[in-house]
Amino acid sequence: MRTRVRGWRWRHSPLRRRSDVVEAWTLLLVVVLIVVGAPLVGAAAARWAHGEARSVSAEQQAERHRVRAEVVGGEGESLPSVQSGGQHAYRATVRWTEPGEGTRTATARVPGDTRPGEVVDVWFDSRGRSVPPPVDDTGVWQHTLTIGTCAAGGVVLVVLLGHSVVRRIALRRRLAEWEREWARTEPEWTHRDA
Repeated sequence: MRTRVRGWRWRHSPLRRRSDVVEAWTLLLVVVLIVVGAPLVGAAAARWAHGEARSVSAEQQAERHRVRAEVVGGEGESLPSVQSGGQHAYRATVRWTEPGEGTRTATARVPGDTRPGEVVDVWFDSRGRSVPPPVDDTGVWQHTLTIGTCAAGGVVLVVLLGHSVVRRIALRRRLAEWEREWARTEPEWTHRDA
């Protein structure tokens, strides 16, 4: 018949070994680190990532400008990037009119389902190069949640890995203690000389 005593590793007992106490304290520390530490680290990382992503978004919005342009060229090469909404982009020749400068033509990124003759929004940087649209609030929050989740998950993984190392060391010490005890006790039981 097997009985289970809660907290037996904490109680004073002749069967309690030092490795049992170390393992019990380690388990308590693991629970605290996972329940309290991981969310705190995740929240701190998410807060930092949100600030960084907002500053990048503000920089992009300051240096990029949107132009309503007509697509005049056919489908060009497909680009590896995916724009918001899951649409693939490709390069096409676009034409637009700027006040005081007349008609301009350039090669720009356009959504994958765009055909010649359609009017689309294209983005250019301060040098006139075609660039993706600046990061919007959705992209900022996606980045924030991803970094926060990864940081909290990383803490959990590190804590669990550390716990497994401590348990392995405790098990080795426990087995070594049992081996020493058996080496001392075996001659009495088996009546053999050691």
